[in-house]
This record gives sequence, C-alpha cells and structure tokens, in this order.
Amino acid sequence: MLVTFTTDAYADITMFGDVALTMLKMMGHSATVPGAILAADVPVALRRLTAAIDAGKASPPVADESGVSMAHRGLPLINLLTAAAKSDSNVMWK
Repeated sequence: MLVTFTTDAYADITMFGDVALTMLKMMGHSATVPGAILAADVPVALRRLTAAIDAGKASPPVADESGVSMAHRGLPLINLLTAAAKSDSNVMWK
C-alpha cells in the first residue's frame, strides 16, 4: 500500500504504507487512511512529528531493512507540514 500526503502549499509526498502509518502515529493521529488534518492543527502535528523523530535520533539509529532511518524518511513529510503551516493549509492523505 502507498499513502499520498497532499496540501495546496507543497508537492504531493508518497510513502510506503507502513512508514506513512508510523509517521501518522508520531503526529498523534490514528492510522486511518484516508484522513486529514485541519490547517489549525497542522503546527501541532508538525511539532509532534519532529519531537518523535528527534527523540529517535537520541537513541542508536534505527533503520528498516533498506538501511534508511525514520529521520530521513520523515524529512519530506516535515517539509510538507512546514509549508502547510506557513500557508495555513489543510493536509490530507489517501
């Protein structure tokens, strides 16, 4: 399964389903696809995601079988959420 995150303020980001669901949980959301975050809630989701990724950096790096860390996998989504927060845009995923 692939999950695509969209907002009017940034290009679409597509992630593998397991990675996307992990990121959603880090943001404090359920692993429900499709879903959305209202513009007013995007800054909170961004803070939660960056805090969870930063906490993961403090421990030994955990990478999946491909060798890519969650911090690297999360960077495009952090950029999308940052752009959405700046432009006061909703974020959706499907």
